Amino acid sequence: MADIPESIESGLIKAFRDGSYEDAEAATLEALEADVDPLTVIQEVVIPALTEIGQDFQDFKIFLPELMMAGEAAKRSTELLEQAVAESGGETSSLGTVVVGTVEKDVHDIGKNILAALLTANGFTVVDIGRDVSPSAFLDAARKENADIVAMSSLMTTTRPVQRSTIRLFAEVGEADNYKLIVGGGCVDSGWAEEIGAAGYAPDAAAAVDLCKDLLRG
Repeated sequence: MADIPESIESGLIKAFRDGSYEDAEAATLEALEADVDPLTVIQEVVIPALTEIGQDFQDFKIFLPELMMAGEAAKRSTELLEQAVAESGGETSSLGTVVVGTVEKDVHDIGKNILAALLTANGFTVVDIGRDVSPSAFLDAARKENADIVAMSSLMTTTRPVQRSTIRLFAEVGEADNYKLIVGGGCVDSGWAEEIGAAGYAPDAAAAVDLCKDLLRG
């Protein structure tokens, strides 16, 4: 596999910054045509770029429309890279299936996108159900995909209670023990996770990958 050409790396980062779906797609296809390892692109370009953009939003250097456009551009890039991984030949075993989503009335998804990319790079099957996801939609996806883990992100304190509502719904229908329900996001901490009965909490995407591995080992 070839190293990532600097022009492709800078082109991808610029596409994310500009929120350009088309430029992100073009740069990603250029990387694949240059025989660059798709997992390397995810780990060394996509994830660091999204992390930096997310931090810029937290620091008020960019605003919500820019954040959302960057997320959409990066999502297209990641879709192409994940497809290339799947088509790279041979059977690949999955560590488990993780449904990821941002809870109802919360439209922030940079962190969720980073988590989805990182989980995929580490061998999980990821089902990203997007943002503004209702408790019933989490339940439906978990059932449909035969998930092992359901990961709920919330960035705003006003939407954090939806994580509690989702966990309660799983319990009410008798399926709380069928899935590992984990939480994360900027307004979430370990105390909140314990209070609502979540199976786990992680402060960032890398820690969430370790958490998922630990939960499926146990």
